[in-house]
Amino acid sequence: MVKRRSKKNKSGSHGYGSSKKNRGAGNRGGRGNAGRGKRAAHNKMNKDGVHTLGEKGFQPPGDREQNGINLRDIDQKIESFIEQGAAEETEDGYVFYADKAGYEKILGKGKLTQNIEIHAENFSNSAKRKIEDGEGEIEEQE
Repeated sequence: MVKRRSKKNKSGSHGYGSSKKNRGAGNRGGRGNAGRGKRAAHNKMNKDGVHTLGEKGFQPPGDREQNGINLRDIDQKIESFIEQGAAEETEDGYVFYADKAGYEKILGKGKLTQNIEIHAENFSNSAKRKIEDGEGEIEEQE
């Protein structure tokens, strides 16, 4: 038969240090499920059932997907877009088709150094301004 010893009779220096520091349920966060809000992986009940922390909530603005391309990228990669069939070379410069390249919106980061006519569904305000100020042209599609 195994003889059980109480907490106070055990060695006072292994695990918790002095047994005075390890009295009652306070060091365990309470008895049973009490104090479970202190723990990182806890569940709470709501009207839909069990709600695990982190299921819903704030989504940072930068995490939203946006299928757009910057003017800088169009200008730098115009040759590769020609090879893909998403752009073509004309006498005056280039024509870029955003829908063929898989983009919905033209964004305004960077600038155009070449004469590029851009066909797209949407343009940001800064992209419109930069294209009109530079050498490019805008052609909105619907």
